[in-house]
Amino acid sequence: MAGTRTLTIIKPDAFGSGKAGKIVAHLEAAGFRVVTSRVLHLSTAQAEAFYEVHRARPFFASLVKFMTTGPCMPMILERENAVLELRTVIGATDPAEAAPGTVRKLYAVSKESNAIHASDSDDNAQRESNFFFAETEIIAAR
Repeated sequence: MAGTRTLTIIKPDAFGSGKAGKIVAHLEAAGFRVVTSRVLHLSTAQAEAFYEVHRARPFFASLVKFMTTGPCMPMILERENAVLELRTVIGATDPAEAAPGTVRKLYAVSKESNAIHASDSDDNAQRESNFFFAETEIIAAR
Protein backbone atom coordinates (compact mmCIF):
# COMPACT_ATOMS: atom_id res chain seq x y z
CA MET A 1 0.00 0.00 0.00
CA ALA A 2 1.36 3.40 -0.96
CA GLY A 3 1.74 6.06 1.69
CA THR A 4 2.35 9.75 1.60
CA ARG A 5 5.67 11.28 0.68
CA THR A 6 8.05 13.76 2.20
CA LEU A 7 11.47 15.18 1.55
CA THR A 8 14.49 14.84 3.76
CA ILE A 9 18.08 15.94 3.33
CA ILE A 10 21.03 14.33 5.04
CA LYS A 11 22.99 17.51 5.67
CA PRO A 12 26.70 18.11 4.96
CA ASP A 13 27.77 17.47 8.57
CA ALA A 14 26.27 13.98 8.69
CA PHE A 15 27.10 13.12 5.09
CA GLY A 16 30.71 14.25 5.44
CA SER A 17 31.25 12.33 8.68
CA GLY A 18 30.07 9.05 7.17
CA LYS A 19 26.73 8.86 8.95
CA ALA A 20 24.51 8.85 5.84
CA GLY A 21 24.20 5.06 5.68
CA LYS A 22 23.30 4.81 9.35
CA ILE A 23 20.68 7.53 8.96
CA VAL A 24 19.13 5.86 5.88
CA ALA A 25 19.07 2.53 7.76
CA HIS A 26 17.43 4.28 10.74
CA LEU A 27 14.74 5.76 8.47
CA GLU A 28 14.10 2.44 6.75
CA ALA A 29 13.84 0.68 10.13
CA ALA A 30 11.23 3.30 11.07
CA GLY A 31 9.11 2.20 8.10
CA PHE A 32 10.14 4.66 5.42
CA ARG A 33 10.78 3.60 1.84
CA VAL A 34 13.35 5.58 -0.16
CA VAL A 35 11.56 6.63 -3.35
CA THR A 36 14.55 8.44 -4.86
CA SER A 37 17.77 10.07 -3.73
CA ARG A 38 20.91 11.78 -4.97
CA VAL A 39 24.10 13.28 -3.65
CA LEU A 40 24.96 16.85 -4.57
CA HIS A 41 26.89 19.86 -3.38
CA LEU A 42 24.56 22.86 -3.19
CA SER A 43 25.76 26.17 -4.58
CA THR A 44 25.06 29.33 -2.62
CA ALA A 45 22.32 30.24 -5.12
CA GLN A 46 20.68 26.82 -4.75
CA ALA A 47 20.80 26.92 -0.94
CA GLU A 48 19.37 30.45 -0.91
CA ALA A 49 16.56 29.39 -3.25
CA PHE A 50 15.74 26.27 -1.23
CA TYR A 51 15.67 28.14 2.10
CA GLU A 52 14.02 31.28 0.65
CA VAL A 53 11.18 30.94 3.18
CA HIS A 54 13.73 31.71 5.93
CA ARG A 55 15.39 34.70 4.20
CA ALA A 56 14.18 37.23 6.80
CA ARG A 57 15.22 35.05 9.76
CA PRO A 58 18.47 35.79 11.58
CA PHE A 59 19.91 32.32 10.88
CA PHE A 60 19.43 32.47 7.08
CA ALA A 61 23.01 33.41 6.16
CA SER A 62 24.59 30.84 8.47
CA LEU A 63 22.18 28.14 7.24
CA VAL A 64 23.07 28.85 3.61
CA LYS A 65 26.77 28.85 4.45
CA PHE A 66 26.44 25.55 6.34
CA MET A 67 24.44 23.84 3.58
CA THR A 68 27.14 24.71 1.04
CA THR A 69 30.07 23.31 3.06
CA GLY A 70 29.95 19.88 1.42
CA PRO A 71 27.77 17.26 -0.21
CA CYS A 72 24.28 16.54 1.03
CA MET A 73 21.77 13.83 0.20
CA PRO A 74 18.18 14.82 -0.58
CA MET A 75 15.69 11.94 -0.59
CA ILE A 76 12.00 11.48 -1.10
CA LEU A 77 10.62 9.08 1.48
CA GLU A 78 7.28 7.31 1.61
CA ARG A 79 5.11 5.88 4.38
CA GLU A 80 1.75 6.62 5.94
CA ASN A 81 1.67 10.13 7.46
CA ALA A 82 5.19 10.67 6.12
CA VAL A 83 5.65 14.32 7.10
CA LEU A 84 4.54 13.92 10.71
CA GLU A 85 6.22 10.54 11.17
CA LEU A 86 9.56 11.78 9.79
CA ARG A 87 9.56 14.80 12.06
CA THR A 88 8.96 12.47 15.01
CA VAL A 89 11.73 10.06 13.94
CA ILE A 90 14.33 12.82 13.45
CA GLY A 91 13.63 14.62 16.74
CA ALA A 92 13.95 18.23 17.87
CA THR A 93 16.20 20.63 15.95
CA ASP A 94 18.54 20.89 18.92
CA PRO A 95 20.00 17.43 19.58
CA ALA A 96 20.25 18.29 23.29
CA GLU A 97 16.44 18.50 23.29
CA ALA A 98 15.81 15.56 20.95
CA ALA A 99 14.21 12.41 22.31
CA PRO A 100 16.40 9.35 22.84
CA GLY A 101 16.72 7.17 19.74
CA THR A 102 15.90 9.95 17.27
CA VAL A 103 18.19 10.72 14.35
CA ARG A 104 19.30 14.04 15.79
CA LYS A 105 19.93 12.62 19.26
CA LEU A 106 22.07 9.89 17.71
CA TYR A 107 23.85 11.73 14.89
CA ALA A 108 23.61 15.53 15.22
CA VAL A 109 26.39 17.67 16.65
CA SER A 110 24.55 20.91 17.46
CA LYS A 111 21.42 22.92 16.74
CA GLU A 112 22.98 24.15 13.48
CA SER A 113 24.84 20.96 12.54
CA ASN A 114 21.75 18.88 13.11
CA ALA A 115 22.31 16.10 10.55
CA ILE A 116 18.98 16.15 8.72
CA HIS A 117 16.26 18.34 7.21
CA ALA A 118 12.60 17.34 7.08
CA SER A 119 9.69 19.03 5.34
CA ASP A 120 7.21 20.57 7.78
CA SER A 121 3.98 20.13 5.79
CA ASP A 122 2.58 18.15 2.88
CA ASP A 123 2.62 21.28 0.71
CA ASN A 124 6.27 21.99 1.54
CA ALA A 125 7.16 18.34 1.01
CA GLN A 126 5.81 18.59 -2.54
CA ARG A 127 7.51 21.92 -3.22
CA GLU A 128 10.82 20.78 -1.75
CA SER A 129 10.70 17.46 -3.62
CA ASN A 130 10.15 19.34 -6.87
CA PHE A 131 13.17 21.52 -6.07
CA PHE A 132 15.51 18.53 -6.14
CA PHE A 133 13.83 15.97 -8.39
CA ALA A 134 12.15 15.95 -11.79
CA GLU A 135 8.95 13.95 -12.11
CA THR A 136 10.82 11.39 -14.25
CA GLU A 137 13.22 10.69 -11.35
CA ILE A 138 10.49 9.76 -8.90
CA ILE A 139 9.63 6.07 -8.72
CA ALA A 140 5.94 5.32 -8.92
CA ALA A 141 4.29 3.87 -5.83
CA ARG A 142 4.39 0.10 -5.57
